Amino acid sequence: IFSWLPVSVQSDVTIIAIARSDDITFGILHSRFHELWALRLGTSLEDRPRYTPTTTFVTFPFPEGLTPNLEPANYKNPATNEIATASHELNELRDNWLNPPEWVDWVRTLEEEKAGYPARPVAKPGHEAELKKRTLTNLYNARPAWLDNAHKVLDAAVAKAYGWNDYTPEMPDEEILRRLLALNHARA
Repeated sequence: IFSWLPVSVQSDVTIIAIARSDDITFGILHSRFHELWALRLGTSLEDRPRYTPTTTFVTFPFPEGLTPNLEPANYKNPATNEIATASHELNELRDNWLNPPEWVDWVRTLEEEKAGYPARPVAKPGHEAELKKRTLTNLYNARPAWLDNAHKVLDAAVAKAYGWNDYTPEMPDEEILRRLLALNHARA
């Protein structure tokens, strides 16, 4: 699961930070295609998959014209706007679920504001326990229909960026991995 973090956050050794600020990269990384690639080529910690950038990010064949060595202003792919829109919508839906406006107030102290920290959500009285349960892990474990649909829209946009006009959500994982591996080999 990928999440936006403010520049002021310094990640620790167990967090993988990808220094990009565009919805296109965020969307591609959140697509079914990158997830399958990462699960197949990543490592594991005990019985849990572990994202390892050297085998999952570096080797991942991004769609043509949308590779991380390009600045977003230089992206050249007909699906760019569709990916950005779907990615932004996915993130907005998740944020609204994580911090429902009726449950939270966004606050920061004067010192935090001066230091450039973003506002942070604080539970309104009576919603503390409910808000504590709202995590991305819990959301993705429950996988409500609206989240699944948002991912399907994103996946369709990313498939279009690859030029896979025959893509459907029913496409087998092995076929997707076969195509990605062929792209990886072609670019190597």
